[in-house]
Amino acid sequence: MLFLFNVSDLTDRIEGYFRHIQGEYHLEAATPAKIKKTETSITSQVVWDRQPEPALLTGMALFIGFTSMDDFVAYEQKGKHRKILRKARLRIEAEYEKKLHHAAPTGAMFALRCMGWADTANAQQAAPPPKKLRIEVLNAGPQVSGNEKDVII
Repeated sequence: MLFLFNVSDLTDRIEGYFRHIQGEYHLEAATPAKIKKTETSITSQVVWDRQPEPALLTGMALFIGFTSMDDFVAYEQKGKHRKILRKARLRIEAEYEKKLHHAAPTGAMFALRCMGWADTANAQQAAPPPKKLRIEVLNAGPQVSGNEKDVII
């Protein structure tokens, strides 16, 4: 894929994606029914026009203008602006890493594994096997007798 953006356009698109996923809201005057009795000073409330979305690698690739993840990965590995795309991927990984501290982090764990992260248990299994040791038994001391008649006291 021929990527026609310059550095500032690509950076602007990536920043635009991260702004986009934050959602859009406006403030409205709070109705008396929605104000808690203990919070008399609240006069406005947040109303979402577009809900926030999770950070997604595929979502970012689409937002930037890629037509496939294969193209994104190829450009990330060998393209002119690969450092910018690697940093963007790292920002997405950071979002998944934050989710590891939630009550049910299994989805984030799966996503991070797909992005190349490894569990410590898997890392230990992937370690090369230890070198083989050669054990040699040397005869030392008196010979073992075959029966008690051969023993001299």
